Amino acid sequence: MTRRIDQGIDRGAAFRFDFDGQPVVAYPGETVAGALLAAGVARFRTTARSAMPRGLYCGMGMCWECLVVIDGRPSNRACMTEARPGMRVETQRGLGGPERS
Repeated sequence: MTRRIDQGIDRGAAFRFDFDGQPVVAYPGETVAGALLAAGVARFRTTARSAMPRGLYCGMGMCWECLVVIDGRPSNRACMTEARPGMRVETQRGLGGPERS
């Protein structure tokens, strides 16, 4: 299920990237955060001290709440990172490791 408004919008060719091993559909020019929210994902990371969930807050790169691990590199702001085909995005645990369950 997508949460995108699709009627009357030409987005270009869809592509996929993985989030925690699951495929996510994105479109050219869309941020990682935008694609994740459209896919119904609201939890991007957990805090270092209390493991509390965090997600998109400001949406403009000021608050650092939307940190994710991208292609093995931690602390990327999902709201400021353009989605690319084939990228591997993971929930960030604490200060930088990917979430393991």
